Amino acid sequence: MGGRADVIIWDYTKREIYAQFTLHKAKVEALVFSPNEKYLLTLGGQDDGSIVLWNVEKKEAICGSPASAHSAGHCLTVGYSSHSDNIFISAGNRTLRVWELDLPNRKIRPTECQTGQLKRIIKCIEIPEDDSFFYCGTTSGDIMKVNLKSRLLSSCGPVKQKFSKGVNALKMLKTGDLLVGSGDGAFSLCSSNNFKIIKRVELEGGVSSVALRGEGQQVFVGTDAAQIYCFGYTDFKPELISTNHSSAVWDTAFPHGSSELFATCSQDDIRVWHTESCKELLRIKVPNMTCNALGLTQDGHSIYSAWNDGKIRVFTPESGRLKLIIHNAHSMGVTAIVSSGDSKRLISGGGEGQVRVWDILQDSYKLVATMKEHKASVNAIKIKSNNQECVTASSDGACIIWDLRFVRNQMVLANTLFRTVCYHPEEYQIITSGTDRKIGYWEVYDGSAIRELEGSLTGAINGMDISQEGGHFVTGGDEKLIKVWHYFDGDVTHVGVGHSGSISSVRICPNNRFIISTSTDGAILIWRYPHSS
Repeated sequence: MGGRADVIIWDYTKREIYAQFTLHKAKVEALVFSPNEKYLLTLGGQDDGSIVLWNVEKKEAICGSPASAHSAGHCLTVGYSSHSDNIFISAGNRTLRVWELDLPNRKIRPTECQTGQLKRIIKCIEIPEDDSFFYCGTTSGDIMKVNLKSRLLSSCGPVKQKFSKGVNALKMLKTGDLLVGSGDGAFSLCSSNNFKIIKRVELEGGVSSVALRGEGQQVFVGTDAAQIYCFGYTDFKPELISTNHSSAVWDTAFPHGSSELFATCSQDDIRVWHTESCKELLRIKVPNMTCNALGLTQDGHSIYSAWNDGKIRVFTPESGRLKLIIHNAHSMGVTAIVSSGDSKRLISGGGEGQVRVWDILQDSYKLVATMKEHKASVNAIKIKSNNQECVTASSDGACIIWDLRFVRNQMVLANTLFRTVCYHPEEYQIITSGTDRKIGYWEVYDGSAIRELEGSLTGAINGMDISQEGGHFVTGGDEKLIKVWHYFDGDVTHVGVGHSGSISSVRICPNNRFIISTSTDGAILIWRYPHSS
């Protein structure tokens, strides 16, 4: 809050910023280019409430105005006339205005549209090519047809069968028919005269946007379940072309020795992806639960996962079938998990601070030991290659190195909430990081501190991974930057800018070609690893 929200115009061919405008407070709600691309119209969010018109060529603001009258609610969307650079429309909560640009006086002048007794919250506007009428989609699930010249309501429909959960997106085809996307996931083709549904398809997630390609031969539809569908207009059949998580992604993992695939986890599901094509290969759904951590066993036979309902779930990687479930593994959710090198054991950490060791049998499990020294949630576990030792990082400010005969070897203490820990491949040192923004190097043998690096300027470091040869490691966190470090020099060699949310995990792939990073805004980014051999 209180910050400025940027509007950025990109040069599409050069893939670089053409202009950057900073006027709106906190949020930009909507934007649209004028038909001849002379102007850009931007609408600020609820805390800003203003419309600003920008000259694209001169890269400067022409004028601005409050988007809606004091008596009305805040504005949600804007639309431009199909022919005139001087006429545009704004709409929102009980507000609908047609604006005209008076360029010599640098003013925009609104006219209120007369809708009579009809009170609606308008989410989207569509203006056909002839500019005679325009259409408004509402949260009530109906569509208003308004005369652009007289500013009077012409009709509102459908009268009986309204669109469930509101109309979120509208597009007019050359045929005069309307494409309507609604909040319940229905995508419909309607007549623009009486709003009667001609064709209808159910999609996963509420429709959030619709885009036409060319003359409307192809239609792209985005949903709030982070899916993009492509429709051919003639057959009106959806083809799923892109998917992603729709909520925060908490962890990512590669199969042992392979970089072809990787798995990610989020609320409701685990997904397996093809690294090169970024295509989703498998989705394992567990409704209304959040997966906090996951991994793949070294033999490649299982995906093991830690869930906030206190259960450990093990799935087959090909079909996603549930192989094994450990009920009540931890009382306050399972927060971290790792498998032994022989794939016969799982070590889990919970929100209550306990570390538990499980023997995984053919179709059953056995609790081998419970280690109770941490006082807060266990956030990361790493196991030594000989399966005789592991290290756990906790929010209580302690990293404990355990002998897997279930006794504590060493404890590392710092004034921080530890988020992540890694063994150096030679396994004589560990590196840690957490909320104090420091990266700590520690001796495994006696737990003594070796060195400390300033890891980030702002916010915690949540994810860290070290390369197989041990020469470099990567970090990411609330600073939203991926940093590649030289292990022995302690210098940053490369910085990756791309995330818009806090980074939750980072992994270097086994063949040192890629870095995978995930963030709390649902993004999964694949980076080229700069030190690939």
